[in-house]
Amino acid sequence: MLAGKRVLLIVAGGVAAYKSLELVRLLRGAGAAVRCVLTAGGARFVAPLALAALSEDKVYRDLFSLTDESEMGHIRLSREADILVAAPATADLIARMAGGRADDLASAVLLAADKPVLVAPAMNARMWAHPATRRNAAALAADGVHRVGPEAGDLACGETGPGRMAEPAAILAAIDRLLGAAPLAGVRALVTSGPTHEPLDPVRYIANRSSGKQGHAIARALGDLGAEVALVSGPSAEPDPPRARAVRVETAEAMLAACRAALPVDVAVCAAAVADWRARAPANRKAKRGAAESRTVELVANPDILAALCAAGGDRPRLVVGFAAETEDVVANARAKRAAKGCDWIVANDVSESAGVFGGDRNSVHVIDDGGVESWPPAAKAEVARRLAARIAAALDARAAA
Repeated sequence: MLAGKRVLLIVAGGVAAYKSLELVRLLRGAGAAVRCVLTAGGARFVAPLALAALSEDKVYRDLFSLTDESEMGHIRLSREADILVAAPATADLIARMAGGRADDLASAVLLAADKPVLVAPAMNARMWAHPATRRNAAALAADGVHRVGPEAGDLACGETGPGRMAEPAAILAAIDRLLGAAPLAGVRALVTSGPTHEPLDPVRYIANRSSGKQGHAIARALGDLGAEVALVSGPSAEPDPPRARAVRVETAEAMLAACRAALPVDVAVCAAAVADWRARAPANRKAKRGAAESRTVELVANPDILAALCAAGGDRPRLVVGFAAETEDVVANARAKRAAKGCDWIVANDVSESAGVFGGDRNSVHVIDDGGVESWPPAAKAEVARRLAARIAAALDARAAA
């Protein structure tokens, strides 16, 4: 799929550098030619000889090497590539790129690039969350630098959180998307994510435990495949995915209005955990406890966003995917929900406390459609999202060919 393409891979100094060897192998297997630039830090984690053997090309390391500069200068290294990929992209390398530094070979070829640049960040979770790193990442995005990852999970330092470098297969898919024909190019997608907050008074609300991690991952995965994504999200701490147009809402009614405004779309994925009820008459002042031992709040049903999209008439998406968060009889309840709502697919998962799905980084789902039930093994939510996005792309392609 990348036959004849030329990839310049910059390997910086992080534990995730070991994954660069697998990335080179995958790129070569896909038909790409690979040249590697190895930083001094990167050489502490992977041997130049290993990269040279897998890439079947010389590994470049020194900006001031007279031999390298006479045979293959840093400008030529950059110009003769179809794409430059920094994997891993450490916090230091990202800072150098954002600041326009060019005092080593890696930063010099990146600054000289006139081709797409893709970074795969890898660092400690606190380093990724630090305001300086966030500013640097935002600066790179504004400069047109593409990004894949980082993913959340266990880190080499023993901590857990976002900072893991994306898996080589995901980086390969991102490279293919940037260089080739993206499978969802021209497709418009709508994704809902997160919870909704239904006010009881100005300071209290009804909500649920959804973090928005799965919905945001799906929006990212669809964008990675080339889709034009509208993400309608309830309150969530998850960052807006790149290549997605995000609309932040609070309530179910606002979420439905934003979804309707996004139509028409080709595919809708309703991953939000929408509150089923809201207060009929929220107080406009904070309710005081006083001497009352109890208080009655009258609840009314919220709009059914999934059912509304399925019944949208001429604006109904070609493919509507719902989610069913269940605590018992997961598949049976999901089948019933699919029939009641009229969606094409339903993605069911167990959200009981023991499953650890709400707020966690992993998920185990069952995809139910006309063909039956497809049960997927437990995986990172990012991987579930990529697999679902690939399934959506295949389904839309098959429908277009029919």
